[in-house]
Amino acid sequence: MRFLPAVLCFCALLAGAPAYAEAPVDPLSWLGRVATAGQRLNYVGTFVYQSGAQVETSRIAHRVDADGEHERLEVLDGSPREIIRRGNEVRCVLPDERTVIIDEAAGGRRAFPARLPLSPMGLAENYRIRKGELGRIAGYEAQALVLEPRDDLRYGHVLWAEVKSGLLLKARMLDERGELIEQFAFSDVRIGGEVDSDLLKSRFAPGDGWRVVDARASGMPRNDSGWGLVETLPGYSLSSVMQRPLGRDRGQAVHMVFSDGLAAISVFIEPAGEGSAAGLGPVSTGAINIYKRTLGGHMITALGEAPERAVRRIGDSIQPVGQ
Repeated sequence: MRFLPAVLCFCALLAGAPAYAEAPVDPLSWLGRVATAGQRLNYVGTFVYQSGAQVETSRIAHRVDADGEHERLEVLDGSPREIIRRGNEVRCVLPDERTVIIDEAAGGRRAFPARLPLSPMGLAENYRIRKGELGRIAGYEAQALVLEPRDDLRYGHVLWAEVKSGLLLKARMLDERGELIEQFAFSDVRIGGEVDSDLLKSRFAPGDGWRVVDARASGMPRNDSGWGLVETLPGYSLSSVMQRPLGRDRGQAVHMVFSDGLAAISVFIEPAGEGSAAGLGPVSTGAINIYKRTLGGHMITALGEAPERAVRRIGDSIQPVGQ
């Protein structure tokens, strides 16, 4: 379970009729509409994820009913993978590894097309937000929204929302030079209407010989973790503190999340074991930067879709409280 942070990050990246309201005028209201649409509409579609030379196609079906949100996402390229969501429970199914990872959806879900927080009001403190031009995505008219970071501690974003429903059709993340880091874009999507239950069922049947990893966290008071930042990172605040199981006889990891409302940096603190010195320092994989160091018998892993300098500063500032 030493790779728990990376596994959870992978799961997070994958992880009724539309309300046709009049399109808002100001960009902040548009962001609120986009955040709501991704979680409250029915939709079925295929989207493409691009990060550097990696291109991956996924199929998604999302339904909202009296029992809450139901979603199935299947990666169509390479090794078969799928994510099944029922309310707050998320199951990441990895058939080649004969493994099912069970986790819980965070309060603010990060996966495309629901990448925005439900309350985007605070984003203006860290991003300059403006409307872009109208475009055409997957056969729909789409409004572009531009979020330019106010410093070098977060990435820029361009979002395209379907004009009538507000559903996010395309999302592009940009570095400080304006160059593409990653992109999600629907190639085909149906918004609204009924979503058949068969589209939400797993096509795999885990049984004998499969490993089930329960990675669900238990919440804890923020002041009880025993860890904190020596120096805060501008725009980022502590949004949650959890404990996550590490496996048999290995105890639990403290999982802290620092966020500006859009960018999020997770910090995992766990007992250092054999081989902990391997892989220390910064590592980049697509949009995700990872930074590891050891401190007082603990392995500290900071990771997130944020510039390396921001992830490193968070990782270096984590200290036991009172030291």
